[in-house]
Amino acid sequence: MKSVIVTGGSGKAGRAAIRELLKHGYQVMNVDTVAPAEQLCHFMKADLNDLGQAIDALRLLAGTVDRRRTLLGEPSAVIHMAGIPAPGLAPDATIFQNNMMTTYNVFSAAVRAGIRRVVWASSETIYGLPFTRTPPAFAPVTEEHPLAPETGYALAKILCEKMASEMHRWNPGTHFVGLRISNIFEERDYESIASFWNDPALRKWNLWSWVDSRDVAQACRLGLEADVSGADHFTIAAADTLMKIPNPELMAAHFPGVPVDAKMGPFDTLLSIEKARRVLGYAPQHTWRT
Repeated sequence: MKSVIVTGGSGKAGRAAIRELLKHGYQVMNVDTVAPAEQLCHFMKADLNDLGQAIDALRLLAGTVDRRRTLLGEPSAVIHMAGIPAPGLAPDATIFQNNMMTTYNVFSAAVRAGIRRVVWASSETIYGLPFTRTPPAFAPVTEEHPLAPETGYALAKILCEKMASEMHRWNPGTHFVGLRISNIFEERDYESIASFWNDPALRKWNLWSWVDSRDVAQACRLGLEADVSGADHFTIAAADTLMKIPNPELMAAHFPGVPVDAKMGPFDTLLSIEKARRVLGYAPQHTWRT
């Protein structure tokens, strides 16, 4: 058995991650402020804005694994999905404060407990989304794209990436995998996709990108299992856009002058997932096109 805490396990991405981990033989505990609608695993109610509660939750997991380490040969790990999941859901300062402090507390608790791997939710927004004030520098957008936070939500994610690097420096035994996740859809959300087709401007804000929650869950599991070290980050999106209009036509109409890689397919994601494919082995399985 491999033991993992999923923070925010009652939410959209957290639920999918728990199902994925259980399917692959992991022992999972959900830590959230809200009880899950469906009890998939053990649930602990905790407020991660409180450092003491975060430390207690992660020490419980670390202690459980330490007692069995000689039998299991597996370190404990954390998948950190907790936080306010998007800008606009609360005042900007509230989102910034909540997401910064919960992430600091989880990272700090992981370092203190000697947990070896933290996979956590960064965001596509750090590239400059929504691309309504400043266009992207190039497409597809890669991890090397300039970072341009437009909201307190995005700024917190950038600072948390820096925080991961510094905490790894404090404790080189704890490694961080940041997932720059695109707009998450569940299968029940697919019916809304057709509503975007008559007005592509509705989705230009993130280059018509999206990702299925089940593919986010795959990325979370791969983040635990991949041979990565330090503090790294990866864009996680679906393999395709939400649109029936080919990328060259979309980009020419909505972002004229932005260079587009001529080698990409007509409907390939404009938020590049090549690094995640190469390093993590990420291979999105879900598309609305079927």
